[in-house]
Amino acid sequence: MAEKIEFIPVLLGSDINVYGMARSFHEEYGISSVAIGKGILGPCTASKIVTVEVVEPNLEDDEVFVSTLLNFARRYEGSGKKLLLVPCGDNYIKLLVRNQEKLRGVYEFECIDEELLMRLSIKESFYQVCTEHGFSFPKTITCSYEEHQNLELPFDFPVIIKPSNSVAYWNCKFPHKKKVFVAETREEFDAILTAIYSSSYKDHLILQEYIPGDDSNMRVMNCYCGRDKKVKLIALGNALLEEHSPEGIGSYAAIINGYDEKLAEMMRGFLEGIGYVGFANFDMKYDSRDGTYKLFEMNLRQGRSSFFVTAAGYNLAKWLTDDVIYHKDMPCTVATNKVLWTIIPKKIIFRYVKDEAVKAEAKELIRQGKICHSYYYRGDRSLKRWVHYMKNQYHYFEKYKRYFGNKGLRD
Repeated sequence: MAEKIEFIPVLLGSDINVYGMARSFHEEYGISSVAIGKGILGPCTASKIVTVEVVEPNLEDDEVFVSTLLNFARRYEGSGKKLLLVPCGDNYIKLLVRNQEKLRGVYEFECIDEELLMRLSIKESFYQVCTEHGFSFPKTITCSYEEHQNLELPFDFPVIIKPSNSVAYWNCKFPHKKKVFVAETREEFDAILTAIYSSSYKDHLILQEYIPGDDSNMRVMNCYCGRDKKVKLIALGNALLEEHSPEGIGSYAAIINGYDEKLAEMMRGFLEGIGYVGFANFDMKYDSRDGTYKLFEMNLRQGRSSFFVTAAGYNLAKWLTDDVIYHKDMPCTVATNKVLWTIIPKKIIFRYVKDEAVKAEAKELIRQGKICHSYYYRGDRSLKRWVHYMKNQYHYFEKYKRYFGNKGLRD
């Protein structure tokens, strides 16, 4: 057996996604991760398994990004340890793709080229790629700043409104801002577009038909594609609840692993057909009207809920490390194990999930001890962290009471 190469995971960001990856590395290898981000968020505060070693508010500037990473790498010169770079946000994957040649040889990573990144990260072109590969998606049109007034819609209300450029939207501000809006009427629709375009955001908006059904009709699929551009891991999750706070709409709060062989094969053909490399995360919704999955978007990274894959026994850090560090040959694994993954208290799940069959499955998994909370980890306990965890969980009761079902232009 070959001697194992020592490495250090360098995670970009400090949110729950970063913590989930740090936990994956700790569970698999017993090692702690380091992180570089614009700040230190709650999930990575007072942690023994991940330390935010560099805080750089201007990290999204390309020159600052490169110089920060190169300067950080000098700390480990002569250590004999490889630095495994793991971007954990849309902004960070874009920065890495744009600047990959300046970082190769200093960090270990694999990523796609900029041309493919642009095709997949701008939603209009992403839907073109979906059409080419046979994926269904909601009826969709785009809206520009110049044409947003008196726009004719080719489908009925309700209408979903979301940004085409998520990074630019993240950086804009306006009253009652939400990650995603749902307009129930024409008057509400016009008011939302006016509010968005009154901010610094001037890029396109995506306007979509609303697919009927509650949160439990949502699906998330996580995949890993190796250096050879072959799919190595496919894991499907059935959502129980999404977050409903303005900044969290569309993010999953509780998931039970699922399995759909036909969907897995379609996704494998899609990813290998476009020559994808790295983690990919897909949001979709089951449409009971025609029995198909409608694809909403593709994130070019693991998602903030992706720890549900590790929790079920398919450690994301292992797939990444085996490929990028150890260069192992790996077959394609389609996940079949089940667990209840959550970032919210169990009481909220049973209070707000409507589907009785879904609740019954959740209760059975809890009875079997197959439940995992991303934030709560026995390998990372301390009084300060316990206080953070309890505050975090308490606030979810307030958020769901205040915001559940509110996707309009109001608090």
